[in-house]
Amino acid sequence: AVLRFLPGQDGGIPFVRYWDHGFKGPTGLWYIENSLTSIGQTDPVGELNSKLWNSGIESDKEKARAQKRRLHYVTNIFVVSDPSAPQNEGKVFLYKFGKKIFDKIFDQMNPEFADETPVDPFDFWEGANFKLKIRNVEGYRNYDKSEFASPSEFGEEDKMKEVYEKMHDLSEFTNPKNYKTYDELKTKLMRVLGEEASAGSYKVKEEVMINEPVAAIEPATAEEVSEEDQDTMSYFAKLAKED
Repeated sequence: AVLRFLPGQDGGIPFVRYWDHGFKGPTGLWYIENSLTSIGQTDPVGELNSKLWNSGIESDKEKARAQKRRLHYVTNIFVVSDPSAPQNEGKVFLYKFGKKIFDKIFDQMNPEFADETPVDPFDFWEGANFKLKIRNVEGYRNYDKSEFASPSEFGEEDKMKEVYEKMHDLSEFTNPKNYKTYDELKTKLMRVLGEEASAGSYKVKEEVMINEPVAAIEPATAEEVSEEDQDTMSYFAKLAKED
């Protein structure tokens, strides 16, 4: 498919970022919930993963890895063409994507080499279409072949206005009203973990604690926002302000 990333509403950042958790506990129950870290609050799974990771026990670290939070981005897109679903062409949709595609966007805006011209894919006038190419590699979706076309104007001003008015509000993904409370999430977590959790606290193996950062699990999905994440968001916020 060929997509066009759309600009932010009212000059804001054109995407939102949030995290969630999705894992199956020893009870056979699933824990699938958005993480409160998305709205700057403490999350019970994040707390548990920190304790597990810092226990120094490899089996605890494996549990933390299985329960780590997953990073998602959401933005508005315009479908230029889609051979597999032609009925979607010319329509505006919310599009959720992960770090792989986000890195491609960031590389377009912040090229590595001095002879490369930065391109803002979200810009109506000087943006670029995105060729979404999905392959199955070892049982997983792979986006490595996806790429941006050369910069091009989106269309006539009337078309831009029409598309802009059809864009969806992104605030629902970071509105605290749409998140369960800490206590609600902790109650569900305890129910999913069953015997893995004691009545009033988390059951972690009693061993010597080590000061190993949670970020060591995986930089892209660590339980704390890394400096790179903060720098990235600051970069986009600065661009939005300049526009």
